[in-house]
Amino acid sequence: MDPELRSAIGRIARVPQLLVACDYDGTLAPIVEDPSKAVPLPESVAAVRALAALPQTTVAVVSGRALRDLAALSRLPSEVHLVGSHGSEFDIGFVERLSPELIAVRTRLRDALRDIAAAHPGVRLERKPASVAVHTRGVDPQVAAATIDAVRNGPATWPDVTVTQGKEVIELSVVATHKGTAVDQLRTQLSASAVLFIGDDVTDENAFGNLHGPDVGIKIGPGETKAGYRVAEPIEAARALGLLLETRRHWLFGERAVPIERHSMLANGRTVALLTPDAKVSWLCNPKPDSAAIFADLVGGSPAGHFSVAPERGGIPLGQRYRSGTMTVETRWSGLTVTDWLDKPDPKATPDGPAIISGDSTLIRVLTGTGRVRVEFAPRPEFAQVAVQLQPLGDGLLVLGSNEPVALYSPGVQWEVGNDGGYETAKAVVDLAALGGQVVLELRFGTHSLEHHRLPIHERQAAAERPWKDWVASLRLPTTARDLVARSALTLRALCHEATGSILAAATTSLPEELGGVRNWDYRYCWLRDAAMTARALVDLGSISEAEAFLRWVDGCVERTGGHPERLHPLYTVDGFELGAEAVIDTLPGYAGSRPVRVGNLANHQLQLDVFGPIADLIAATADVRGSVRAEEWRVLENMVEAVRRRWHEPDHGIWEARLPPRHHVFSKVMCWMTVDRALHVMRQHGGEDRPEWVELRDRIGANVLEYGWHEHAEAYSVAYGDEDMDASSLWIGISGLLAGDDPRFLSTVLKIEADLRSGPVVYRYHWDDGLPGREGGFHICTAWLIEAYLRTGRRTDAEELFLQMIDTAGPTGLLPEQYDPLAERGLGNHPQAYSHLGVVRCALLLDNMLKQ
Repeated sequence: MDPELRSAIGRIARVPQLLVACDYDGTLAPIVEDPSKAVPLPESVAAVRALAALPQTTVAVVSGRALRDLAALSRLPSEVHLVGSHGSEFDIGFVERLSPELIAVRTRLRDALRDIAAAHPGVRLERKPASVAVHTRGVDPQVAAATIDAVRNGPATWPDVTVTQGKEVIELSVVATHKGTAVDQLRTQLSASAVLFIGDDVTDENAFGNLHGPDVGIKIGPGETKAGYRVAEPIEAARALGLLLETRRHWLFGERAVPIERHSMLANGRTVALLTPDAKVSWLCNPKPDSAAIFADLVGGSPAGHFSVAPERGGIPLGQRYRSGTMTVETRWSGLTVTDWLDKPDPKATPDGPAIISGDSTLIRVLTGTGRVRVEFAPRPEFAQVAVQLQPLGDGLLVLGSNEPVALYSPGVQWEVGNDGGYETAKAVVDLAALGGQVVLELRFGTHSLEHHRLPIHERQAAAERPWKDWVASLRLPTTARDLVARSALTLRALCHEATGSILAAATTSLPEELGGVRNWDYRYCWLRDAAMTARALVDLGSISEAEAFLRWVDGCVERTGGHPERLHPLYTVDGFELGAEAVIDTLPGYAGSRPVRVGNLANHQLQLDVFGPIADLIAATADVRGSVRAEEWRVLENMVEAVRRRWHEPDHGIWEARLPPRHHVFSKVMCWMTVDRALHVMRQHGGEDRPEWVELRDRIGANVLEYGWHEHAEAYSVAYGDEDMDASSLWIGISGLLAGDDPRFLSTVLKIEADLRSGPVVYRYHWDDGLPGREGGFHICTAWLIEAYLRTGRRTDAEELFLQMIDTAGPTGLLPEQYDPLAERGLGNHPQAYSHLGVVRCALLLDNMLKQ
């Protein structure tokens, strides 16, 4: 197939709403002498049927034949729209809608054409509801010419008649329409994003002429045409439809999706990347983790960008692992090891080289071994919205055409750049043995430099790994699940944005809470609650630098409220600013076809009064470890209490961001109580004066939630005042310390949540209607809360059992997404999720403390 046509089909296959329209004779069916025997090609029928069965895809056959004849001859399923008489017939009852005046004209037209046919032997008339076609196929050329001349000088001149000339046919209609207007009508009715039209006849030029924008027209056979592409015969059109089907099916449903939990994360404190188990870089945003992705294969398949490395012979890797105490990943095949990490830019100038080879992060991929390796580099900036050019130059490639300069330093690699669906992709086969057993690939962001780095690669790797190793060595790790806790701690620190102090909720956007569902959210931001809980987990492990940096970041956010801390948003960008509008990238199919792919998060505009509690709790824990409180922490603490004082009595949207009207959520009220309680702790332990008004506020909030949050019929603290439905977050009535572990009300709440929301190794957030379609998996953080509740209520054996079940759901490199489906036994939601890993840390520490008692 013509490469340009292949690229055009690749592009149009990925539009949200696609209309595929084609002619019948000469397109789906080859031209034959007897029109009644024009049977469609089996290949065309198979492609049309399959395309029509796809979601967001409509197929129409627009023919000059009468609709009744078209339906009888094509035998296509009802999913395929049939349009007859060059667009005059969209359904069988059309003739009944002709006005009496038009019926009279049609009668005169039939009589006149019958007389002309009688005078010219061999000419055949085809009556249609609104027209008559005069066929001259197989007729002596002189007779045919005389017939056409008679028609053109006779009925074709009548004022109410529209003439359409085709191959050996002329059609006269009492309705002014043609295939172009028919396709336009279909486009409008279906809200099609783009149209692909295939035809062979002169009458199809009306449709080709009306195509525009991303539309694609394919002309079959010779002759002048307005179509942008051409094939020789109907079987080639069938192949084009087959390619369209294959490409669109992959786009709609996703290519073979790697289980979410099997992805490993790279990080350098600036951004993050995800690797599949076979060393494909399937996700990377630059320059920050909430920037646009240059590799979005994770949510868009190969066309959305990736960087792949694999043995030329193929095969599944022997395994993938993190190097101990680092964020460096090794993927191993027999004869090939790929070592991946994210490096930082050079901090200063040297006499031997430039100040900064890479202006931002650098993705380093070291290939070692003896075999031949296939490498594919497919950058797709801005979530594949920007097409770039790849220019081989010296020791690598330049990525040209995006706002961000990018260079791939790859000495010794000979690249071949080709066009893949309108995007350029570089491919190479590398003979490691011939290149000394090692090849280094450096994807440098923020620069076009292809200069050699002054340091050997092993020194650079050691320098990149040393801070991670030193940090994890400084932690007070528990004996319970020690290695997994260390990996969870590294993952949490990897989600910290060093330049600002903010902490990501997760590394990704739009990984689904239900495969094929719409519960796909962007978690690449800093939620005040999630970040505070993350930093608290690291404080508990003995590291307070992340908490100090985060609290400075919070101080900046509070300052920007202009003295109104109660107006804090639940989440911010990593830079501490408000998010833009939530948007959908409708050209991406989503993970395993789970659409939409979202950028931004509408929860930014919700009122979530619980966010102050975890921040106050973090300040208290940090101050206790350090033995003092810093000035910005005092400011934040006082602002948190003031925010609670002003708004604790209001209904809010709650922790789970349900898109429902506000309610008096039990969790939110408990967190308001905890805000003031932890503030009082800090005041009393670290030199501040006691605040009687804070004592009164705390006690008032506590009494309120204990009275109104209890539901008599449920015999538990429920999701919200007056609602019987249960919610796992209500476990915080005891976890926070508001109720003692042996309080009968807390014991009853734990039992109720266990009965209603636990399913095997997971605990669901809730089962109440949150206003969104579909379902979701169990939440790892909720599982961790139930484990803690078990421990607080004396059920140590149950806690140990559930903890083991939870950590068994982790991926092979120890990472956890947000959720887990206990029936399908696979992870769901964004990955890796801070909530999940802080839950592992918190539970392991609590279990360890229980063992020591």
